[in-house]
Amino acid sequence: MAWNEPGGNKDQDPWGSGGRRNNDGPPDLDEVIRKGMEKLNGIFGGKPSRGSSGRSGGSAGGIIAIIIVVLAGFTIWDSMYRIDEKERAVVLRFGKYLDTKGPGLQFKIPYIDQIFIEDVTSVRNRPKKGHMLTEDENIVDIDLTVQFVIKNLQDYMLNMRDPITTVDYAIDSALRHEVGSAQMDQVLTEGRAILAINVQNRLQRYLDFYGAGIELRKVNINAAQPPQAVKSAFEEVQRAKEDEQKLVNRAEAYRNQIVPESRGRAQRIIEEANAYKSEVIARAEGETDRFLQVLKIYELAPEVTRERMYIDTMERVLSSSSKVLVDQAQGNNIMYLPLDRLMNRSQVSDSSSQSSRATAASQADSSFSRNDDFRTRNEALTRSRR
Repeated sequence: MAWNEPGGNKDQDPWGSGGRRNNDGPPDLDEVIRKGMEKLNGIFGGKPSRGSSGRSGGSAGGIIAIIIVVLAGFTIWDSMYRIDEKERAVVLRFGKYLDTKGPGLQFKIPYIDQIFIEDVTSVRNRPKKGHMLTEDENIVDIDLTVQFVIKNLQDYMLNMRDPITTVDYAIDSALRHEVGSAQMDQVLTEGRAILAINVQNRLQRYLDFYGAGIELRKVNINAAQPPQAVKSAFEEVQRAKEDEQKLVNRAEAYRNQIVPESRGRAQRIIEEANAYKSEVIARAEGETDRFLQVLKIYELAPEVTRERMYIDTMERVLSSSSKVLVDQAQGNNIMYLPLDRLMNRSQVSDSSSQSSRATAASQADSSFSRNDDFRTRNEALTRSRR
């Protein structure tokens, strides 16, 4: 049976105590607060009080205790901070540099210390685009990226009011200085790599002078091109230069091929000439020595030496000829052709080509003509002797 039904157990009234209940609604809120404050006073060493004045004093003390606990917890929470492995922290106390903290759980004095945490290991990129005027008064569009890391966090945070803005201004100044000192062709073609190195060196000098605490890793020139209004004309010029370079390379290749060959042929001719010179000199010296030796022998026996010299000369002259000359004592020289040898040669040459036969015939004709001339001269010499 329910507690609120007739005959029910009134002691089970949830809103009352000991059979008492509040028929107007839920329990009094002030009573709940009062009981809570009394429990807190008991925790902190206070004594619960009775009456209205006691209740007011207990409530005030409990509120103060809660406030103190909350403030203490917030203070402890705010005094701790954590630094990641790739980060470092600069600590300022009353606005003055105190220390640079490393990774781990760190502590500070709340409301007195200021903490600035930055990533010092990751590479940061700063892009830059702009129109630049070159030394030859041409305008080029430059697009580059600067990569850097924080080398000294104290300098990075304290020496510059706005580090990123300072870096942007320094990049613009270094880039304009280097582009303004170069020709347009150098910036747009083969000089881009050198331009990037020069910009990096100059920018690093600027940042070191500012005490920025920044170390540059690399400067990449992503694009360098003329303005859109003259881009087509510039491309035509570039194609003409490429054709010129192609022809120059072809000429260089031809020269590298011809010059060594010519030098080789010239050296061979020189060597052959030196060899011929040595041969002629040696032959002349040998002939001279032979002549001197023959002269000595000739002085001893002129007739025998003359006869010997005549025989040697005729043997050397007629050794390659097919003619046979018979010298008779009466002085008449009879010359005849060795027909048997010629017939044998003709039989052997039948198996050769037509060109060889023609060559042999021409040689035979020349031999006949020489024999006729020689016979005619011998007859004239005989008649003159008679």
